[in-house]
Amino acid sequence: MTTSYKYGVGISHIEFWVKDLEESLRFYSQLFPLIGWHALTRTSYSCGAHEIYFKEVPVPLHDSLGVRHICFHATSREVVDAVGAWLTNTGGNIIRGPQPMPQYDASYFTVDFRDPNGFVLEVAHTPDIRL
Repeated sequence: MTTSYKYGVGISHIEFWVKDLEESLRFYSQLFPLIGWHALTRTSYSCGAHEIYFKEVPVPLHDSLGVRHICFHATSREVVDAVGAWLTNTGGNIIRGPQPMPQYDASYFTVDFRDPNGFVLEVAHTPDIRL
């Protein structure tokens, strides 16, 4: 039996547990438009194929491990630079970049940073990377 899915195989959504919902929403409501994501609701955002939503939870809720980081596709190096400039102007916690990462691929250009909860995020332009 063949079934057709609107979005194909992939991740449907990612749920972020955060310590301060309002602080996280202020941060992501500025970051996401820079990288082409839009608001679905007050607490959720989409790029058209995936959804990320935020939920405030008591700290510590329990001892679970999460992902190391999430990397968002950037449509150009200028998008990566814009995120880097926004982080610099707002006192964001930049880990590295914006910078090329030729050890990954000659086209790889990235900025890595932490959100208000300490989550590691990356915005990278990788036009020659094969997924």
